[in-house]
Amino acid sequence: MASTVTSPRPGYGQLLRTRGAWTFLLPGFAARQPFAMLTLSLVLLVQHTTGSYGAAGAVAAVTGVAMALFAPYSGRLADRYGQRAVLVPGVLVHTLAGLSLTALALAHAPLWALFVAAVPTGASVPQIGPMVRARWGAKLQDSPLMTTAAAFESVTDELTFVFGPLLATALCTAVHPAAGLLTEASLTLLGGLLFAAQKSTQPSVVLGEHTRVEHTPALRVPGVRVLIVTFLGIGSVFGGMQVSLAAFSESIGEPGLNGVLYGVFAAGNMLSGLVCGAIAWKVAPRRRLVVAYGALALTASGLWAAHSVLVLAGLGLLVGMCIAPALITGYTLVENLVPAGARTEAFTWLTGAVALGQAAAVTIAGQLEDRFWGGAGFLVPMGGTLLALATLVALRSHLATRPRGRTVARGMGHRVPVAVD
Repeated sequence: MASTVTSPRPGYGQLLRTRGAWTFLLPGFAARQPFAMLTLSLVLLVQHTTGSYGAAGAVAAVTGVAMALFAPYSGRLADRYGQRAVLVPGVLVHTLAGLSLTALALAHAPLWALFVAAVPTGASVPQIGPMVRARWGAKLQDSPLMTTAAAFESVTDELTFVFGPLLATALCTAVHPAAGLLTEASLTLLGGLLFAAQKSTQPSVVLGEHTRVEHTPALRVPGVRVLIVTFLGIGSVFGGMQVSLAAFSESIGEPGLNGVLYGVFAAGNMLSGLVCGAIAWKVAPRRRLVVAYGALALTASGLWAAHSVLVLAGLGLLVGMCIAPALITGYTLVENLVPAGARTEAFTWLTGAVALGQAAAVTIAGQLEDRFWGGAGFLVPMGGTLLALATLVALRSHLATRPRGRTVARGMGHRVPVAVD
């Protein structure tokens, strides 16, 4: 049942009073924390064992590509069979694959073996963020609190990206180069199973042997394809900064500073997300997305010229502050563009696009850092966001939202939504 909203300006307090919200928010936060550690833990481990940021970036890229390719299918299965049915086997596979990848890296296995192990590691990454967003959608339905929920989820994501890189860097530099990836695998197992146990809040699925349902894949919605391109550009910022900040920190003899610089970047994202969710927007989401993305491309274009810690931290903060409005608006548009029965799939397409953009950026930035000057990897966020901005501006008409009353029908026949254990 949708929550009753009486306030003209929905806020976080009202959102968090939604009945049953805390039963999936706390486990969801714990379960998504490892995702923020995965790429950086991989980069630091493989760079330690091979001595090359290019090799480290390539292994991390394989992981990201595998996640991007398999995430939408995971979302589609969750829409059809329930989240728990997908999560439980997924976290088990991810844990075993992560442990295998760690062992191979420590054994100085050939690069192709690391690539092979990276595929199941990425393909099995639990899609906790999209699943939490789908639970909000099931709770709130047509409530104006959905924009606030999108902002809250962006803030939650970025809070994990404040702590995740710090934790990964601390574990890999102060404990052991493999400690970050081992911790990521362990937390994924524990957090994922805890989240999967919250059966009462997962979205209902529709069952019936003698009924026909018209299921429209999320990728067939033109607006979703435009959003995928924009989220690819956002992924290029995440990946480019992860490799380039690590290389910059090592070049000045302060490898532990990497987590701090990335934390500043993520903190900017988190703080702007909080503000974005507290504003009662009167500007249409499509226009907000274009403006926010223009600001992101502008700030990301200056990263390559930063040659001091303070300047880089300041620019990173600004870039982070521009990412949150773009992410929040993109996820909000999904609620209006995509039928309810395909939203988890749509969310995973966007999450996968970020991962794919991050994977490509990690690879390219790693090669640039190895072959050219220190800081050359920062050219990747600039190029990625500028290309995505050009696409967004050219195809923004596809993001025009449809009236709610025209997106309700999802199939035919007498069917009853039921919760699936």
